[in-house]
Amino acid sequence: MAETQAGPERREDRNGRRAAVDRRSGMDRRRGPGRRRGEVRRAAEEGEISGELLEFIMAIDEYKRINERPFPTWSEVFEIVQYLGYRRVAEQAAHINTASGSEVLDSADAAMAD
Repeated sequence: MAETQAGPERREDRNGRRAAVDRRSGMDRRRGPGRRRGEVRRAAEEGEISGELLEFIMAIDEYKRINERPFPTWSEVFEIVQYLGYRRVAEQAAHINTASGSEVLDSADAAMAD
């Protein structure tokens, strides 16, 4: 048979418990236990996202939250961009057209015709 311990039970002995050291940073500590940072939040905290990009992402998230829309349309995204103050000030750059523009489509059409 097992012998009983004299004095208070071990379960009730709170003085023998080691003090835990919280090694989390300030942002992790505020988030609470078991909550992970989102990819955007992590990148922003680590300085991988510029201020303008973070402002844009936060504006999109706020729009989605307020309007209860998980996926805003392109028209709604355009409204958000205008709300942030962006206006066209120059002509379209050449690199935008070559990545997905008519040059790529023309060469694909020519290859299919052969």
